[in-house]
Amino acid sequence: MPTVAIGDGHIAYEESGSGEPLLFVSGLNGTGRSWAPQVPFFSQHYRVITYDQRGTGASDRLQRSFSVDGMAADVIALLDALGIERVRLVGQSTGGAIGQTLAVLHPQRLSRMAIYATWTWCDPWFRRLFEARRLMYQQAGSELHARFHPLWLYSPQFVNSHDAEIEEEMRRAVAGAPPVEVSVGRIDAIMAFDRRADLHRITTPTLVMAARDDYITPAYHAEALAKAIPGAELELVEHGGHSLSKTRADLFNDRVLRFLAASR
Repeated sequence: MPTVAIGDGHIAYEESGSGEPLLFVSGLNGTGRSWAPQVPFFSQHYRVITYDQRGTGASDRLQRSFSVDGMAADVIALLDALGIERVRLVGQSTGGAIGQTLAVLHPQRLSRMAIYATWTWCDPWFRRLFEARRLMYQQAGSELHARFHPLWLYSPQFVNSHDAEIEEEMRRAVAGAPPVEVSVGRIDAIMAFDRRADLHRITTPTLVMAARDDYITPAYHAEALAKAIPGAELELVEHGGHSLSKTRADLFNDRVLRFLAASR
């Protein structure tokens, strides 16, 4: 993967297709490979950019302390390095929090934004879930966390019908896991995130999506986001879990493409 220098480290990224730029921003795992079901489809229409967030994948793993604002600043630095003034953005979970932050702090850099499986603030449910995940990393390491992760990401039906695929996914996650301190630092960052006071300032045309059976970020977060962001569109689907872009890729791709291609 090519890299760009960012601060005292680097970000690894990949590009596919041509035309107007479209940036995909991943969730807590931070790696661009999570968008594998999207890249071939969207690269028929856009210059698709995926990247590994700092601390993950092929990007540098120098940091131990993180913030969503810092992650958003890394996006700006990546866009600057690639000579991109404005971009369409698709963000999942942590990527949706990054998208919210960019739309508040750097609205001139976004033309449209689709965010899904993301949240407004660290409510008691979110806090308890991520406190447990943080303790799992600290006390048992990445392997046990990787074994539990599919139970949070996917519905029972999806796990039952994709068991071998999920086992391979878990193996790759363990093999490529960053230092525990990185994972803990990234969890701390998302638990500290809260943009509720700023959402009314967002002018970027926004699509908010969620599955009603999302265990990690329940759909009430999407409803609150769509209500608070002026003019936002809301799309709720009955099932798909936290990884809707994977579990129901065709539905996700079609809906997001229609939104991204629409005129303001």
